[in-house]
Amino acid sequence: MPKRALTPHTDIESSQSSTASFNGSLSKFAFTASKPVSAPTASSSKPLRPIRAAALKKLLIPPPKSTIKQAKPEPVLAATAAPSDTDSSSTPVAKPAKKKKKKKHTGFAPPSTYAHLAPGIPDALGPNLLCLFVGTNPGLATVRSGHAYSAPSNGFWKLLHAGGLTPDRRVPPEQDLELPERYALGNTNIVARPTRDQAELSKAEMRAGVAPLEAKVRRWRPEAVCVVGKGIWESIYREKTGVALGAKRSGGFEFGWQHGWRLGEVEGVWEGARVFVSVSTSGLVAGYSPARKEEIFRELGVWVNGRRRERGDVVPRVLEEGVVAEAVRRRREEWEAGVVKWEKWIKVEDGVTTEVDTE
Repeated sequence: MPKRALTPHTDIESSQSSTASFNGSLSKFAFTASKPVSAPTASSSKPLRPIRAAALKKLLIPPPKSTIKQAKPEPVLAATAAPSDTDSSSTPVAKPAKKKKKKKHTGFAPPSTYAHLAPGIPDALGPNLLCLFVGTNPGLATVRSGHAYSAPSNGFWKLLHAGGLTPDRRVPPEQDLELPERYALGNTNIVARPTRDQAELSKAEMRAGVAPLEAKVRRWRPEAVCVVGKGIWESIYREKTGVALGAKRSGGFEFGWQHGWRLGEVEGVWEGARVFVSVSTSGLVAGYSPARKEEIFRELGVWVNGRRRERGDVVPRVLEEGVVAEAVRRRREEWEAGVVKWEKWIKVEDGVTTEVDTE
């Protein structure tokens, strides 16, 4: 049977029949010629091919959304803190910063607390001292090493050098008992027993240490006394005047020379030692900048070096090692023999401190 030639008219009918299968929803997209289509002639090109319904469906019906490639959203930087478990939103919530636990104040500690340690350290005392430094009491690091101001955080030896009191070098704590022979400087404490800090001492024993301190000053007669810490000076001031430092009657307070003050005076014999108050060198005292501390010690250093020039002293003094070693040995023996005696000095009965002659 011969094939029937397809005409444009039959193509349109075929497409219309295809569109009918979509319930007429595609009829509005059907092609309509603006001019009548004439039948092809023998000289014309090949006859037009019919449009299949499946192909027409692909052209006219948009693909489902799931097949359309969408642009990836920009990445969002993750927050440093994870969101809370109870937060339903996607916005991360920063965790609050952890508060540092404050170190509890120790408060008073009786002597039995540190009875397993040595009862103190030897004093560095001797004749012809330019300045005697007075600390509060030995710390735990100091009493374990047996040398003054041994805690790494304590700035005493550094400030002595920065202030010009030991101008040639920073003296190590192990040479503390050589200060009198080398630099005409001395060292002692207002309380002998060791504690972790000053807060573990009672105000009563701080004031009770004033009389033994003045007895030492009378015996060795230094030209000046440097009180290393305002807290020590408060105890001395109150014990000597009966008035609290800072009260209206006290006239206020400033670091440096305490004009009009003398310690250890002997009426008609010796006028006593001048008083200089410096900031505490303890690492626990952080209220003053290093520059301010150096400024205070430099003021004392200017006076000490002036007196050295007037006396013709050479710093450090050049002495035979045997002389220095003998002085150190004598100080250790005197301290070991006088430990019990020193404890009796600070005993207070009915508010009266009994002073014992050192001779």
